[in-house]
Amino acid sequence: MTVRWGVLGAGWIAERAMLPALVSASGAEVAAIASRDAERARRLADQHGVATVHGTYDDLLADPSVDAVYVALANDAHAPLSIAALGAGKHVLCEKPLALSVAEVDTMTAAAAGASRLLVEASWYRWHPRMRLVERLLHEFEALGPVTYVRAGFTFAGVPGGNYRLDPALGGGALYDVGCYVVSAALAAFGTPAREVTAKATLGPTGVDLTTELTVSFDGGEAELRCSIDEPAGQSFVIEGERGGLEVRGEPFTAWEGVDTEIWFNSVAGRHPERVPAANAYRLMVEQTSAAIEGGPGWVVPLAASRATAAVLDAAFESAAGGTPVAL
Repeated sequence: MTVRWGVLGAGWIAERAMLPALVSASGAEVAAIASRDAERARRLADQHGVATVHGTYDDLLADPSVDAVYVALANDAHAPLSIAALGAGKHVLCEKPLALSVAEVDTMTAAAAGASRLLVEASWYRWHPRMRLVERLLHEFEALGPVTYVRAGFTFAGVPGGNYRLDPALGGGALYDVGCYVVSAALAAFGTPAREVTAKATLGPTGVDLTTELTVSFDGGEAELRCSIDEPAGQSFVIEGERGGLEVRGEPFTAWEGVDTEIWFNSVAGRHPERVPAANAYRLMVEQTSAAIEGGPGWVVPLAASRATAAVLDAAFESAAGGTPVAL
């Protein structure tokens, strides 16, 4: 069967990534788009062969031709629109971060359970074959032994004035925008709960964190993480274990179509690379989520993982504000 998707929002991520993925994915089709910018929504609909455009989000949620929605809105809208969609009987794939706090994640999770619908965080890099390979190597094959250290960073600059990333009321700031990548990657690498977070943030004129450094402690080691929306572009992802290490080269969190990835391994056997071919992880995310909606074997980011990421982000904000470590 085919899952009929509705898209809430017509911004960059919907236009450049999700709509092409939905159109090209097997087991999925785009039934409708809703946006407050009717002209842009109609242009996107015409471009991707979508017949229905709604002028309000509520109208799309009431559309019986829509089975599932993708929430492509600013961070502050993730929880209320997802909850509304679940209440309307729709499955939900929501942009990262899933929510702005653990409390919101818990409310959303309860709403999904009450509606018997699927709720998934669209942390799209988790579906890329490079990340799936890293997780299998670490936890299925135990290639590095127990993980003892992770270093991850995601930085970029050039956010224009007026952008939602600079507005605290819209869930702006580095931690929410790119910190969720490095935090979720560290949690996935260790595969165990975080125990303590120490963070230091540099705030901008609007009050959002422009750069945040955090140390996340685990029972078996620690992760050193950095995120910024006000530094030269750069990404890193390094994992060390008791029997070796690996590094995901290039852009471990964003490289997708047309860009191969190299994973370099260090072990007693020496140092060697493994190339992971380019893949459209957005399309893979749509296909896997659609399969899961239909009751098939599709893999999705577990809500427990999304909650764990939100818990670290909550603790990072608290630690940065208070200047002391925060236990989890």
